[in-house]
Amino acid sequence: MKYVFTLFLMLLVSSTANAAGTFVSYEVNGEPYEGYFVSPSSDAALVLLVHDWDGLTDYEVKRANMLADMGYAVFAADLFGAGVRPTEVKDKRQHTGELYKDRDKMRALLQAALKTAKSKGANVHNAVMMGYCFGGAAVLEFARSGADLKGFVTFHGGLKTPAGQDYSKTKGKLLILHGTADKNITMDQFAKLAAELEEKGISHEMITYGGAPHAFTVFGEKRYRKEADKKSWERFSEFLTETLN
Repeated sequence: MKYVFTLFLMLLVSSTANAAGTFVSYEVNGEPYEGYFVSPSSDAALVLLVHDWDGLTDYEVKRANMLADMGYAVFAADLFGAGVRPTEVKDKRQHTGELYKDRDKMRALLQAALKTAKSKGANVHNAVMMGYCFGGAAVLEFARSGADLKGFVTFHGGLKTPAGQDYSKTKGKLLILHGTADKNITMDQFAKLAAELEEKGISHEMITYGGAPHAFTVFGEKRYRKEADKKSWERFSEFLTETLN
């Protein structure tokens, strides 16, 4: 599982979370959800972070704290529900599949996360959304919805555009960070998205990393690629500096 790190890393995440961040309970249509919020200052720009298909885990908390150390407020959204953190592949597919089939619900959950971040004092008018794998697909869904954010970033995220959708309403810039060796989300899908964005005149940058498979940023996994993780995080950091006030 991606949230199984070394003991040292787990302790680091825990101590940072206790010092600076907090888990936030909120409701969407009467159902409970639990996100994670961390902010170094009251005027920090916001990064809305969307989790992979195993829900909001220590991995997302670690990334949120890394961003907070860089000076950003972060709200890590919960798209599955409080306490729903699937570990079996069939359960992960069930929860992601439900949202892929109900795009209105996916958008509502993302909007609720943004609203919750605002309730914590985050500046939602100076914000970027980013996500990993399934979370990357959710980020692109929000971009297509016309969400008024400054940027949308995916790390090895799903790139397919559902039938009947396009990027004509997209307002922010897109940054797509992808592994050339990704067999789950192919380079054909990558190229097709590039063509779609170009056709609609959407500001975008798309980078692939040679030898990087799917989920190349996930610490502790066999598919983790240190160099691709480092380079993609550096480009993401630059993008935040370029995009946010």
